[in-house]
Amino acid sequence: MRRRSHPPPSPLPQRAGVDPVRVRLPAGDAWATVRDHLVARLAAGAGVIDEMLDAGRIVDAAGRPVPRDMEYVPGMFLWFHRELPDEEPVPFTIDVLHRDEHLVVADKPHFLATTPRGSHVAETALARLRRQLGIPALGAAHRLDRLTAGLVLFTVRPEERGAYQALFRDRRVAKEYEAVAPYDPSLALPRTVRSRIVKERGILAAREVDGEPNAVSSIELLEHRNGRARYRLLPRTGQTHQLRVHMSALGVPILGDPLYPVVTGPVPAGDFRRPLQLLARGLEFTDPVTGHEHRFVSPRALQAWSSYDEWTG
Repeated sequence: MRRRSHPPPSPLPQRAGVDPVRVRLPAGDAWATVRDHLVARLAAGAGVIDEMLDAGRIVDAAGRPVPRDMEYVPGMFLWFHRELPDEEPVPFTIDVLHRDEHLVVADKPHFLATTPRGSHVAETALARLRRQLGIPALGAAHRLDRLTAGLVLFTVRPEERGAYQALFRDRRVAKEYEAVAPYDPSLALPRTVRSRIVKERGILAAREVDGEPNAVSSIELLEHRNGRARYRLLPRTGQTHQLRVHMSALGVPILGDPLYPVVTGPVPAGDFRRPLQLLARGLEFTDPVTGHEHRFVSPRALQAWSSYDEWTG
């Protein structure tokens, strides 16, 4: 069995904590030039590709600018920096709870994406922490929804990232969440919810369907007052929006949720009011590199519980 070769290191530095884009020219294609392939492959359009080539912003593995007429070479690697979108700064800090030679554990605020994706690039937890800590090689071991606050695990050494990612893939991390939602005295808790959840590309909300369960959540009531309650949520699986879907299905949707039970209109950029009241409170696992037992707990308070009038305002 042929072993897959690793790509060469990037000849371009990061920009604002964001890696350059890497493209590998696939085998089997019969393009005359690199330029022709990039025009067909990338959504930027011929004019933008030509401008980038003429400005020397697309380079090969040696850092040499690629000319427009360069012959197509299957397997060749190229790098370039994408144009960073205009992003509204998220006006909340990201706190580092733990840092050692292997790990960084951060407490992410609401509204901050974990990793660059779509229109959120430099204003992400990963890019911010790379800049803040001066660790260009920092990588995310897992992701937390942009609207969810709480604990995220990052790796310091790229060669160790796979070991930490496997913890989450193999469900060897005990995760604890907290949510604020309406209180229903008729809802019997604690309980374990099992259902089948599907998330279709291009559709914002996930949904439950008939079939073999692929999503399991344990839900407990912690306390209640004034028609609201604080819940402990323990996901046993990791389907997209699982906790939000299960809470909504129980008739107690999480406060501030723009998708469940009903998809509402998009929030204007810069509107950071009424964040989703969901917090990744705790992470517990055995370190796959050092063997140490770790337990991390976010000290963050959910605003709809600690100061409801401020949250509604």
